[in-house]
Amino acid sequence: MAFQTSGFARFMASAAGRWLRIVAGAALIFWGWSMHSRTGMIVMVVGLVPIAAGVFDFCLIAPILRAPFWGRQIRAKDDAAS
Repeated sequence: MAFQTSGFARFMASAAGRWLRIVAGAALIFWGWSMHSRTGMIVMVVGLVPIAAGVFDFCLIAPILRAPFWGRQIRAKDDAAS
């Protein structure tokens, strides 16, 4: 029996999921910038993580969901299962 990739992992590997991560990261950066504090700087640095995940096509929580780390592997796995 082949393991099916979760719907969440498939969405995050899609173009829409990648753009969502980029936009969420940008929102965190702008929010942190508006704080003008040390906490704001930390929020800005944290915002870089989803931007990098969207740009470089990886999902940090995919291994927890038993899905491949790289988005292209998730998409290839789903194409092979279809």
